[in-house]
Amino acid sequence: MQTPYSFKTSPGEPYPLGASTEKGGVNFSLFAQHATSVDLLLFRLFSDPEPFQVISFHPILNKTFHYWHIFVEGIGHGQIYGYRVDGFYDPGHGLRYNRRKVLIDPYSRGVVYGRNWSRQQACDESDNCKSSMKSLVVNTDVYDWEGVPAPNYHLSDCIIYELHVRGFTRHPSSGVSNPGTFDGLVEKIPYLKDLGVTTIELMPIHQFDSTEAAGINPETGEKLTNYWGYNSICFFAPHRGYYIADWEKMQYLTGFRDLVKAMHKARIEVILDVVFNHTSEDDAGGPTLCMKGIDNPVYYILDAVNKSRYMNFSGCGNTVNCNHPVVRRMILECLRYWVTVMHVDGFRFDLASILSRNELGQPMENPPLLWEIESDPVLQKTKILAEAWDAAGLYQVGGFPGERWAEWNGRYRDDIRRFVRGDQVMAGLLASRISGSADLYQHLQRIPNQSINFVTCHDGLTLNDLVSYNHKHNLANGEENRDGTNDNYSSNYGVEGPSGDPQLEKLRARQIKNFAAILLLSQGTPMLLAGDEMRRTQKGNNNAYCQDNDISWIDWTLLEKEKGTFRFFKRMIQFRKSHLALRRREYYWGEKDRHGRSEITWHGVHLSQPDWSHESHSLAFTLSGFDHDIDIHVMISAFSEPLEFELPPARTGQAWFRSIDTSLASPDDIAEEGSEVRITGNRYALSARSVAVLIAK
Repeated sequence: MQTPYSFKTSPGEPYPLGASTEKGGVNFSLFAQHATSVDLLLFRLFSDPEPFQVISFHPILNKTFHYWHIFVEGIGHGQIYGYRVDGFYDPGHGLRYNRRKVLIDPYSRGVVYGRNWSRQQACDESDNCKSSMKSLVVNTDVYDWEGVPAPNYHLSDCIIYELHVRGFTRHPSSGVSNPGTFDGLVEKIPYLKDLGVTTIELMPIHQFDSTEAAGINPETGEKLTNYWGYNSICFFAPHRGYYIADWEKMQYLTGFRDLVKAMHKARIEVILDVVFNHTSEDDAGGPTLCMKGIDNPVYYILDAVNKSRYMNFSGCGNTVNCNHPVVRRMILECLRYWVTVMHVDGFRFDLASILSRNELGQPMENPPLLWEIESDPVLQKTKILAEAWDAAGLYQVGGFPGERWAEWNGRYRDDIRRFVRGDQVMAGLLASRISGSADLYQHLQRIPNQSINFVTCHDGLTLNDLVSYNHKHNLANGEENRDGTNDNYSSNYGVEGPSGDPQLEKLRARQIKNFAAILLLSQGTPMLLAGDEMRRTQKGNNNAYCQDNDISWIDWTLLEKEKGTFRFFKRMIQFRKSHLALRRREYYWGEKDRHGRSEITWHGVHLSQPDWSHESHSLAFTLSGFDHDIDIHVMISAFSEPLEFELPPARTGQAWFRSIDTSLASPDDIAEEGSEVRITGNRYALSARSVAVLIAK
């Protein structure tokens, strides 16, 4: 691209916001209600210490209401730019203007930075042009999607798989050509297909600041980073660190779009974990990177009495003012952009309860943003998943505003963990969670698959660690083990951490299979954490947000070591896909089939006599397949001794066959289709702490 020392300008247009390539140049538009002046800075390289041209916006010619705009002739995609915005510095009224700071565009489609990037210099009062992040004009039009359609699965048919783009392939054992990148993830698509997942949920891929974590690992002296990425800087831009070095990949967004297209070719959906609740700008002591320096009282919720203070419902220093009309429009336009331009299939909203708060931080009965997201015609086919709580105690699982929203079911996670561990008073709760958490959702006229069921996720222990540790082990985070939840509902079964005891190891392996079986037998939408299927460990760390190392990376050598565990997960996924009775789109209503069998019948060790007592550690149930599926009988025990369960009579001309028994060694623990073992007699001896599944045929 030719870059002369000066470009001609004209007034430009207020819409659309951001940098829009048009014939002959680029239109820039920025909302800054309280600003007194705006300068556009043009750079040749992101490492340039100074812009080659500074264009000042005229307060009359280049401003429409609160929108500052200008058209610059002769530039196009690949142009690097930033803003200096001036106004009053009056923190008591929420104003924090500092024209010495170079700011990125909130609507920027790309963010660039080099080794000279300094978060510290963005925090102080000095000029940070030499060390700032900058925005990139991106050509979003030139890309060949090859007509590849999105899979568009119904939620009831989804198997969600949560993964971290970098951590999935960064380990040397991954065997990919471009580890830790979008391209590296593409190379692992055959693995995802083999496992059988339908939908990947990517931890944040919006541009974030990995240098935000300032701590040191006291055990190694290693400088820690913000590895997870839950600290967005720009909601429209893919994270620069996930691209390979090829500059063209970023200029045309081909790195990310190649990933989505390849996933869709493989019939796998892509959901993004989006963090609209807070940003990397932190509190009053944090950096000025973008919205803080453009219009602080518009973009953030401030204390009503002392506007120098940020309301911190996120636990991360600030809270985005999501229901302000301008911010609400930005979020909606952002979501539409990722759907229409990037072809993603849905979103998981981090700390989504914050999106229900008004400009004073109070919960709203009918939050405009949430209703607009679920009713927006551009987003009508997207999946919208809420983490239905925030860090200030607003817990909305079972009551999140709206109608179409699905929820991460934290109640499911906790109750299943407690039952499998052997806690008391859990049999009834187990039944509720297995049947789709009707106690939480049915009264709202929602459907079972709006419950996103999970046992583990990025935030907490891995499944291996859930059965290997009684306590969190977060000393490596440099916070003296104070961070991360203390309520893990885990058990080490006698030894903290790894053990060479073969009997203990057998029990832990069985408990992992029990969790997987219960999850994939439950009504609702199951979500797996990447690596659980090969017993990935974080060494007991339940808050590995700052660990960009082998604590967080998937060690692919485990796949051979734990091939039996992998096979079990794979076969369980296949089993779920094969049986419509496990993927109901409505709650049980007591309907009976033509043989008088109920949709679901609950049992204990005796038929039709479930034990709901405090001391009960077992449950059984029979699912009628009606005319479109076979009957399924499930027996679950968290009891420390074997139990003998009575079996219901099979239909005339049929018998029960064992498909699954987690107490058995691989491959007998789960049969290949057509290789199930026939059961004789009317009782089944279930080993301690086991799950067994019979099918009628």
